[in-house]
Amino acid sequence: GTSRQIPQTIIIGVRKGGTRALLEMLDIHPNIVVAATEVHFFDWDENYVKGIDWYRSLMPCSSGNQITIEKTPGYFTSPQAPERIHDMNSSIKLLLILRDPTERVISDYTQVYYNRVESHKPVQLFEDIVIKNGALNTKYKAIQRSLYDVHMEKWLKHFSLDQIHIVDGNTLIKDPLPELQKVERFLNLPSRIMSSNFYFNQTKGFYCIRSDGRERCLHESKGRPHPLVNNTVLEQLYSYFREHNAKFYRMVNHSFDWH
Repeated sequence: GTSRQIPQTIIIGVRKGGTRALLEMLDIHPNIVVAATEVHFFDWDENYVKGIDWYRSLMPCSSGNQITIEKTPGYFTSPQAPERIHDMNSSIKLLLILRDPTERVISDYTQVYYNRVESHKPVQLFEDIVIKNGALNTKYKAIQRSLYDVHMEKWLKHFSLDQIHIVDGNTLIKDPLPELQKVERFLNLPSRIMSSNFYFNQTKGFYCIRSDGRERCLHESKGRPHPLVNNTVLEQLYSYFREHNAKFYRMVNHSFDWH
């Protein structure tokens, strides 16, 4: 009595915002089934041309009372994704998880840094990438990805604000339950996620998941230590994002505790 369904909800981003944590925590809910991998259907042309049946084939099997969710953090910053998702389902519900944009830049750098180290490729210091000729390198992709107002503008051309639920990534890591309960309400699901589904792992420094008699933590690549960043550079980043953040707050009628 199960079949593969096109997602009724998509986690659209943001990269290094906590999308994996959000997906795995929502997977606790009996009325939610999640796609195992990032599909990149709406942001990669080479996948999009394969068509909707190919997309559906990558979804898990679900029953009639379950919601299928996929997450691809690249969607939020993709120029094509909003229109393509709207073409598939104009009434879809979207989840967007965000964190302090400066922290997100540093986390983005950290992921690339470790990937390069593991591939035996040369690496650069954070400051050497972020600062060029004494000024902030605003063309750096990680900085571009943190301009939430710029990207949100594209989504609001295709979706109403009440179709996009914003999850506070900073809060989700410190205290997951209230954020997940908001998602349950947004998706019109019965309240099934409980505080007993989480325990704090002292070694890792963040919450792990307990469900179906099993305990699991996020992949070891999550929660890697960030480099210590020069205070002057930090201030330059805070200053650059301040105006963008203020614009974003006005767009979504909500403020966040960001620098």
